[in-house]
Amino acid sequence: MLPVGSRALLVELGGGEETAAFHAEVLRRRAAGLLPGVGEVVPAARTVLLDGVDAPSALAREIPRWEYAHPGDTAAGEVVVPVRYDGPDLPEVADLWGVSEQEAARIHASAAYRVAFCGFAPGFGYLTGLPDAYAVPRRPTPRTAVPAGALALAGGYTGIYPRPSPGGWQLIGTTTALLWDPSREPAALLSPGTRVRFVPEGP
Repeated sequence: MLPVGSRALLVELGGGEETAAFHAEVLRRRAAGLLPGVGEVVPAARTVLLDGVDAPSALAREIPRWEYAHPGDTAAGEVVVPVRYDGPDLPEVADLWGVSEQEAARIHASAAYRVAFCGFAPGFGYLTGLPDAYAVPRRPTPRTAVPAGALALAGGYTGIYPRPSPGGWQLIGTTTALLWDPSREPAALLSPGTRVRFVPEGP
């Protein structure tokens, strides 16, 4: 537990699953009125920042006594994302996995995903759910331009680029899903805790 300023607390956790479970429990307790004063809650890969904490020291002593469920039991909602597995790096990813391109697409689409945290760009979610055996490295040289809607892999994460930007992830597909729309409420299609299912479409 690390104090951040006078009214925030950064909680460091052991890994992605523990972080997801803790984040879900924070949201549950805040919704139940059990965390007075806690405003913004920001999850990351191995931390959760609690901002607007009335008594950070007291909360830091209380948190280790919490018991909470697996994040799969508390995740909020599901988003279905149509995808064409037509990315330029799909052949390389399939080769890394030792399978055909069609099988690589099937493997990816068959996993159950969850948004662990968001960052990099508005609307970009870091999705977990692909088995560890299918983790892939980033590209040795990032691309200067990746199109919006590109479905990509890096390490154990899956992500979708919400807008054109540079990027070093392996591009395996594309989607027409709108990840970020300021005129929509909420603007982001994906938020931490959301379950995501990819549905292949087209040849």
